[in-house]
Amino acid sequence: MTGSWEARYAAEFFGTLILVLLGNGAVANAFLKNTTGNDDPGLANGGWLLVASGYGLGVMLPAMMFGSISGNHLNPAITIGQAVIGIFPWAHVAPYLIWQFLGAIAGQCLILALYWPHYRQTTDNEAVLGTFATSDHANSQLNGFVTEMVGTAVLIFGAMGLYRGMFFHQNIDIANIGVGLLIAAMVISLGGPTSPALNPARDLGPRLVHALFPVPNKGSSHWEYSWVPVVAPIVGAVIGIWIYKIFFGL
Repeated sequence: MTGSWEARYAAEFFGTLILVLLGNGAVANAFLKNTTGNDDPGLANGGWLLVASGYGLGVMLPAMMFGSISGNHLNPAITIGQAVIGIFPWAHVAPYLIWQFLGAIAGQCLILALYWPHYRQTTDNEAVLGTFATSDHANSQLNGFVTEMVGTAVLIFGAMGLYRGMFFHQNIDIANIGVGLLIAAMVISLGGPTSPALNPARDLGPRLVHALFPVPNKGSSHWEYSWVPVVAPIVGAVIGIWIYKIFFGL
């Protein structure tokens, strides 16, 4: 990482903003009423692939823009996991988390502004919430916890391998593309139970926007579930990074 810590904080803010804007923006385009992604016969029902592409690009593009500045965490679970393993300073964990959450909130506010007419036309409360935050589709917090924990462990293990693997040491952008594809693949493959968060900021920041702003047709913010996409990804990140360290070192 290069640059001052202030520049790194700014990179985490703007990177997380872009992640949420492209990821949750894809969800809004896919599931809100009368959008091009939901209403156009040529695009309709491509919803989950549209969402996976949005999140994959939402991680890959900030990585190319800001990875050399801040390390492109964009995720409190990654920041905490790296601190636990000793490769990120604890003194800067709190500022990273604050700017990540602020970036997620700002990105969601932009989505709300852009899609406001479509929120007014969408009467399905769960579809509206889905453009902000995740939920336990099987009505099982245990299933949600296991899904988020395992998914984040796989994500962190895979990302560590891509960035530290011998083939990518001299071409970091190939690793960035790989991480984007990994995110897209995980949304496609593991997204069924929870529409996965894998990231506390990506879920809690937008959920706060859902709760505090006068979102049309918003229904409940489901705070009873909100702890799962915060705690489970952190646990999963620590597990994933420890497994990588045990077998391959750092």
